[in-house]
Amino acid sequence: MEFQKDTSFFSGRLKSVSFAVKGAVKLITTEHSVMTQFFIGIMMTILGFCMHISATEWLFQILAIGLVMSIEGINTAVEKIADFIHPNYHERIGFIKDIAAGAVFFAALTAIAIGCIIYVPKFL
Repeated sequence: MEFQKDTSFFSGRLKSVSFAVKGAVKLITTEHSVMTQFFIGIMMTILGFCMHISATEWLFQILAIGLVMSIEGINTAVEKIADFIHPNYHERIGFIKDIAAGAVFFAALTAIAIGCIIYVPKFL
């Protein structure tokens, strides 16, 4: 199948959005780490409604959830590309995958800190 560039601005954007939605659904339905992060994001959203967090707190919470989900998606893409390029274990590939996982770790720590800043005072 040959690639044909869409020259129409509107239909080209619609195709891009449909590819993005398809990718998001694949991430959420096939990757266990993303499923876990998605579930945590849903639980935090429910908690936000239950605790009546402020608009500013919602902004930070949504940003934190989006950050973690985005970095998880990039990490998954890096892992899939690395596995495709070199299916067997290789020290350099392992190093690259560890760095991508480390990025997720930093995003998760940031989200945990934001969650603590928002929710710990409400429970005290």
